[in-house]
Amino acid sequence: MKRCKRLIFILLTLTISQITHAAVEPLDRVTVQINEGIILESEITDMVKTIKANAAKAEQQLPSDDALRTQVIDRLILTRLQMQMADRIGLHIGDLQLDQTIENIAKEQNISVERMKAKIEQDGTSFAQYREQLREEITLGEIQRIQVQRRIQVSPQEINTLVNLINEQGLKDVEFQIGHILIDVGDDPTSAELAAANKRSAAVLKRLNDGDDFRSIAIAASSGPKALEGGIWDYMNINEMPTLFAEVVNEAKIGDVIGPIKSGAGLHILKIIDARGLQTQEIQEIKSRHILLKPSPILSEDRAKKMLQKFVVQLRSGEVKFEDLARQYSEDPGSAIKGGELGWAETKVWDPVFARELNSLKKDEISEPFRSAHGWHIVQLEGRRTTDATDKFNTNRAHQLIYRRKFNEELQNWLDEMRAEAFIDIVTPEPNRG
Repeated sequence: MKRCKRLIFILLTLTISQITHAAVEPLDRVTVQINEGIILESEITDMVKTIKANAAKAEQQLPSDDALRTQVIDRLILTRLQMQMADRIGLHIGDLQLDQTIENIAKEQNISVERMKAKIEQDGTSFAQYREQLREEITLGEIQRIQVQRRIQVSPQEINTLVNLINEQGLKDVEFQIGHILIDVGDDPTSAELAAANKRSAAVLKRLNDGDDFRSIAIAASSGPKALEGGIWDYMNINEMPTLFAEVVNEAKIGDVIGPIKSGAGLHILKIIDARGLQTQEIQEIKSRHILLKPSPILSEDRAKKMLQKFVVQLRSGEVKFEDLARQYSEDPGSAIKGGELGWAETKVWDPVFARELNSLKKDEISEPFRSAHGWHIVQLEGRRTTDATDKFNTNRAHQLIYRRKFNEELQNWLDEMRAEAFIDIVTPEPNRG
């Protein structure tokens, strides 16, 4: 009996010891529930650490830890919602496509994949982690393209209007780098909520006019899509930037602060960070043709690649003609009926992987099979030419500018709609009572 009691005491002691140890070292916890998914506290912590490390390298100021944490949670929520959408429509980036993308990135950097892997790990990131981050980036880009592209329509009238405007006034030879802060007012705001938003925007304006760092304020206060990047948008010509920006920056100078400007999304404050002449008055165009095979449950990734490898051998030997294979096998309906012809275009209109492959080819050269977001390709470079972008502003370029502007606007609308329809519960941690 004594022996039994002693055994029970030992077991209780061990159990209490384990409970005490667990209290000292708390386990990871769920911080956000999003529909059927979750965000862990460790994900938030890791992202905050990464941002702080990058800011330290760039000698960039950051807002308070609470403000940074709020922005990180917001970014992770939007990312998770998009990944859930990708999962619902069956969009998955396979290992073969991922490997091909990594090979393309290494080729662009003129290093081997092994050397690239070593560099990544020297910077403190495991290669496995890098692969998954890249898989997520590709997925986000593809789901955005699929969901937003179908919401965009560019009418012939819009193109003609822009072309006529350019012919009359000339192409604006300035690109602006814009800082953007959005003060969110919510859906159907009350007068009290509007007053609070006006008060916040006035406080932001005062800080900006007092010379405080724009990026730090944007991270702390903005609800805009570029908040975690300090509110900074890439350089844009006035014809391709969101309409809200274009209407107010035309005559602005570097350093000007504009706003607040009211829209359905909230109150916007802009700052002209920089302005420069267009980087190219002349544009480089490439003429090419391709064959596209799209992997499916019937056509595997490996089989699609092997089919194209066989086509390359036949084409290089002169056994078959490119246009005949394209008409018979290519799954790009727009070009297949023309024998794979894509015509003359700037490479930046293509998928980045497709553009890199084209840029690496010599005239008449046929590529090896490669994977883009659209599927497996082989491509032939048929020619290069330089055209004057200011004197020959054609309908294709007008379409590109209008499309980019609409894409940025519709992307934000789509993200806002998806978030409004989602179940999101941010769990507030209990206070430490220890």
